[in-house]
Amino acid sequence: MLTTIQNALKTKEIRMKLLFVLLCLIIVRIGCNIPVPGVNSGVIQQMFENNTSLGFLDVMTGGSFSRMSIFALNITPYITASIILQLLTIAIPRLEELQKDGEDGRKKINEYTRYLSIVLSIIEAVALIIGFRNQQLFVNNGYTSMIVAVCSLTAGAAFLMWLGEQVTEKGVGNGISIILLINIVARIPSDLSGLYETYVKGAGNITNAILAAVIILAVIVGMFVFIVLLQDGERRIPVQYAKKIQGRRVTGGQSSHIPLKVNTAGVIPVIFASSIMSLPVVIASFAGIQPATGPDATVFQKFLTLCNQSDWCKVGSFGEFKYTLGLLIYIALIIFFAYFYTSVTFNPLEISNNMKKQGGFVPGIRPGKPTTDYLTGVLNSVIFIGAVGMTIACVVPIVFSGVFGADVSFSGTSLIIVVGVVIETLKQIESLVLVRHYKGFLGN
Repeated sequence: MLTTIQNALKTKEIRMKLLFVLLCLIIVRIGCNIPVPGVNSGVIQQMFENNTSLGFLDVMTGGSFSRMSIFALNITPYITASIILQLLTIAIPRLEELQKDGEDGRKKINEYTRYLSIVLSIIEAVALIIGFRNQQLFVNNGYTSMIVAVCSLTAGAAFLMWLGEQVTEKGVGNGISIILLINIVARIPSDLSGLYETYVKGAGNITNAILAAVIILAVIVGMFVFIVLLQDGERRIPVQYAKKIQGRRVTGGQSSHIPLKVNTAGVIPVIFASSIMSLPVVIASFAGIQPATGPDATVFQKFLTLCNQSDWCKVGSFGEFKYTLGLLIYIALIIFFAYFYTSVTFNPLEISNNMKKQGGFVPGIRPGKPTTDYLTGVLNSVIFIGAVGMTIACVVPIVFSGVFGADVSFSGTSLIIVVGVVIETLKQIESLVLVRHYKGFLGN
């Protein structure tokens, strides 16, 4: 990895691409600290202190949500629009045709994604402003302040979408993913500082401090290593191509493989599951209703506690621990969406038909339906392993947070995103270095 980065920095073209990415990320971080005009930032900060369930939104936006900056919506509307369009390609034949239409079709789908992103940005901005207006968010509660805020949030989301596309075209890696990465990474130093102050500096003696530091470091490093293995792991299905005689030449006969990633659905199932569990709490917070477990708490407030991640795995008493049932629902949702999303994006029947047309077959498996059944069986096994791996990566931080009170922003979801984006970006840098090397070799 270090060799790849060193070789990349030696090439002027790649250096300029990396510099462009750096400048764009600086712009993102500056925008995350510019508040929406007319907003009382102290109110929103206090709301986040009283309601930890909103932390997931703040992590994805790099802290700009709690500051109510012009980038408060960040790139979440674009990500949501991309997922919706990807799912609709199965239901709408026109979109499915565009997806198979090569570069032109991809451009058209990207255009639809942009339009849908703007629509979602407006809807989210209006809902956000109306919801927080009851919490005395604005200095002046007139309609002018609300209109300005909606326009600012929508413009901020549109600008980040455009900036992400510029990073993809003129920089290195996927721009949207890199913006999401920098938002998550920006919160990590403050979280590490909080862990140090609470468990290392706040330890009673030097022995406890060293032990706490070793445990924290071991958990963080272990999580990163586990997620790297999860992201890089794949099951390779061998494929053999039959020999064909064309004139006097014999073609085919080579062997290949179909790579099935262990984490086939990526971080999408975790995002879906987290969003569903946190949605009731977020909507209730707009109305000023907070999760509660006391004797005076209503049934709805107890339901909100069940959905709130910060109330899971608390071992103080059975009255608090029983709300860990929400964690079991969360795990079930992750596994369900892992199967659902993979079934939408990976079609064993289509793969089997394409192999048959090209004269390919899996050794020991007959072409046609037997191949489809074989691919489906292997895929189901791989999905289950990947879903279990994602579940472990997401549950470990939740358990530590509930048992030890170690509230940090870099949860399993965040770490999966960080590791995935870093790996893909490094692979693209490596490919650019190789292409540059071959061009130089041919030029000589």
